[in-house]
Amino acid sequence: MAHLEKPGQTLGADIRALRKTRGMTLVDLAESLNRSVGWLSQVERDISVPAISDLAEMAAVLDVAVSSLLQTSVAPDEDGLIVRANARRPIGSRTPGLTEGLLSPDLTDSFEVIHSKFEPGSEITAPLVRETQEIGYIVTGTFEIWINNKHFHLKTGDSFRLRGESFRWANTGSKPCEIIWVISPPIY
Repeated sequence: MAHLEKPGQTLGADIRALRKTRGMTLVDLAESLNRSVGWLSQVERDISVPAISDLAEMAAVLDVAVSSLLQTSVAPDEDGLIVRANARRPIGSRTPGLTEGLLSPDLTDSFEVIHSKFEPGSEITAPLVRETQEIGYIVTGTFEIWINNKHFHLKTGDSFRLRGESFRWANTGSKPCEIIWVISPPIY
C-alpha cells in the first residue's frame, strides 16, 4: 500500500508532486530558487516551512498560483480527508473568465480533482497539450471543446476524456459552465 502523508503535512508533498510532474529533480528546483538541495529537501519533508517569498518563487518556477500552495484552515479531524466548499484552495488562472478550485485535499495522490467555472465568452484559442490523462464532466451549462481539431458541443451531463491530445475550449453559451475535472498526474 502507498505511503500516505500525515494530515496537516501536505505542503512539502504537494511541492514534491508538482516538481516531479514537471520532470524536475531536487537539484533543478533548488538551483532555480538559488537555494540548497538540503533546504528544499527539508521543505518537501515538512521539516522546514518556506517563507511566503520562497513560496512565490516556487510557484513561479512550477508555473502554479501561490494560492494553490496555501491551504485554508480546516478542522483538525478533517485535515487531509474533507474539503469544505468554503475552504477550497483556489487555483490561479491566467485565462479571463475561468476560476478553478482544488476539490482534492492535496496533491499527494496520483490524480487531482478540480472544479472549474467558465464564464460566458471565456475561451482559449491556442491549443494546449498536456502530458496527462483527464476526464471532464459537465455539471451545468454548455461547453465547446476541440480535441485534435475535432469540434464537440457538450451540455450538462456529458463528459470527455483527454490523453495527451491537443485541445482548446470555449463557453459560447449565455450562462456559466461548471466542470469537474479529474487529472492525472496532478498539474496544479
